[in-house]
Parts: sequence; C-alpha cells; structure tokens
Amino acid sequence: MIRKLKSGEYRLYSRKKDAKTGKRKNLGTFHSLEAAHQHEREVQFFKRAGG
Repeated sequence: MIRKLKSGEYRLYSRKKDAKTGKRKNLGTFHSLEAAHQHEREVQFFKRAGG
C-alpha cells in the first residue's frame, strides 16, 4: 500500500497489519510514486521467489 505524505514523498506500507501493533509496517519512503511502485515489486518478488 502506497500513501502520499504531507511532505510530498510516498511511503510504502505492508499490505497486512502487524498482529502485535495493529499498524502496517513501513517498508520505505520514496521521492517519486514510480520509485515506490518499483520497490513494491521488488518486495513481492523476494517474498515469493526468495532470490
């Protein structure tokens, strides 16, 4: 999940909420939406394929 911050940057959050905290994990902050989408694809690749 990608959200735009007040600063104009984009933050990538995990899709599921953390069971302990009830919040989503911060997976990085990026200057552009394209960079955030690219990192989300990389995260999904390593979750599935393991690389």
